[in-house]
Amino acid sequence: MKQTLGCIRKADTDFALIEPGDRVAVGLSGGKDSLLLLEALRLYRLFSHKDYSLCAITVDPGYQFDPTPLAHYCAQAGIPFHFRPGAVVQTANERTKSGKSPCPLCAKMRRGVLNSAAAELGCNKVALGHHRDDALETFLLSMFYEGRLNTLAPKSYMERARVTVIRPLLYLEERHIRGAVRTLGLPVQPPICPFDGHTQRQAMKNFLADLRNTFPRADEMMFFALHNTDGYHLWDRYKQHAGKEEPLCK
Repeated sequence: MKQTLGCIRKADTDFALIEPGDRVAVGLSGGKDSLLLLEALRLYRLFSHKDYSLCAITVDPGYQFDPTPLAHYCAQAGIPFHFRPGAVVQTANERTKSGKSPCPLCAKMRRGVLNSAAAELGCNKVALGHHRDDALETFLLSMFYEGRLNTLAPKSYMERARVTVIRPLLYLEERHIRGAVRTLGLPVQPPICPFDGHTQRQAMKNFLADLRNTFPRADEMMFFALHNTDGYHLWDRYKQHAGKEEPLCK
């Protein structure tokens, strides 16, 4: 857990993610990322000497999902566990037209239920288990499918629910998470989404793996580039000084 806690401390230092007195709700899906996040935040509370409360919220994905293993784990760890109905994955799949991905609708529904539940419980922060690879994949998705440069925010305020979403694992690599959950014996639940492994994000995950094979430091340099930017668009200097810069083509 040393590396995990170190990455959380760096993210917390860089972006002021957690303050004393915060009431933090962890979105616990049952996957490896959210389980490690919950365990790490439980330990970080002692490691950082910050007095904040912690609870877990699981949003029912549908398909007869059984939250019992997660509830049992939280009880053993002394963390309040809350289960919210909604069958979001199943409902989004049923509402989406044939041939289209239900992922955008599913994500929107899941975020809505999670943020509303956190607000109802009196929490002011919602912690999500997105990691470094997720940030890079989102960057690629945004570039190739939306034509813009964007990625996951370390910290963002959701005005409608009046909660702040934080991503404490944003500096942590996915490969470390896989090893950590095995070592800790966390009760990772098998994926039930019928689209698991067949999404645009999976395509970007595969593309990133190919990049690593060609450029061993590809993900490291891409991640560095995410926060090594100036406060303007890449071509703004040409727009602002039209006629004063050398032309791009001669």
